[in-house]
Amino acid sequence: MPINLKGRDFLTLKDFTSEEIEYLLNLSKDLKNKKRAGIKGDLLEGKNIVLLFEKTSTRTRCAFEVACADEGGYSTFLGMADSQFGKKESVEDTAKVLSRFYDGIEFRGFNHKTVEELAKNSPVPVWNGLTDLYHPTQILADFLTIKEYVNKPLNKVKFVYVGDARNNMGNSLLVGASKMGMDFVALAPKELWPSEKLVKEMEEVNKTTGGKITLTENLDNVENADVIYTDVWVSMGEEDKFKERIDQLKPYQVNMDMIKRTKNEDVIFLHCLPSFHDLNTTVAQDVYDNFELEEMEVTDEVFRSKYSKVFDEAENRMHTIKAIMVATIGK
Repeated sequence: MPINLKGRDFLTLKDFTSEEIEYLLNLSKDLKNKKRAGIKGDLLEGKNIVLLFEKTSTRTRCAFEVACADEGGYSTFLGMADSQFGKKESVEDTAKVLSRFYDGIEFRGFNHKTVEELAKNSPVPVWNGLTDLYHPTQILADFLTIKEYVNKPLNKVKFVYVGDARNNMGNSLLVGASKMGMDFVALAPKELWPSEKLVKEMEEVNKTTGGKITLTENLDNVENADVIYTDVWVSMGEEDKFKERIDQLKPYQVNMDMIKRTKNEDVIFLHCLPSFHDLNTTVAQDVYDNFELEEMEVTDEVFRSKYSKVFDEAENRMHTIKAIMVATIGK
């Protein structure tokens, strides 16, 4: 049966089948090839989208704006100082107003309930650019990168997520991996494992897809990994937790010893970015001044190594976000 995602919201990969996710990945690849060939698109011609941002971002904003323009559409950015959203106007009323002006609404913010409420009250598609629970557009970019660099189908991939496995990236990668039948390993201290509820839910998905979930504190579980993935130790809005997270996660830093433990010379390293792999940011310098830690979740050696595909992954945000928009509001 042909895949038709017209009019669909994109809040979490829970809402999509394996076939629909594969469709979006294939569409992303086609759109990427078209852009690389210099072919100007028109699949969003006459379409207008609005970007609602509670949280700042480099990749998410740029990816939506460039992707929309590439296919002939127009975008409006609204930061927290640019609208009455959440101050003088409710989420419900904002959704009802914006959907009169725009063909699609993107939200990036703190509470997942906000994007759900936007979707509930909007007749046009709503896309999740990141919430406290899920970051689904990032997962599509991750999986497209894996398809480009790992010479096997997704359902044969061993994927190891290292770090805070119950944050929005840990949650989203667990969901995405289960949907695509991957062998998913969450390598983290037990107190930072995904919620039991989400794990049970995804175990049910795996009964259909053939995926596997392993929760472990043992670094030896990286053996035979095709992908090593990590994220920052402290999420936006949790800046008071640096000492706690460093104490918990320092043993789980992705370094060259961990890469060698995989015993796979073709393993790739991924990170959703930004990354604290050196001292060239004010945040990293502050951490060094307070905790004398020069590198956090990944060493500079790994970040700049042949294993690292983080900038291909970052570029793929644009292509996969373009695919989401084209699939849900395009011609």
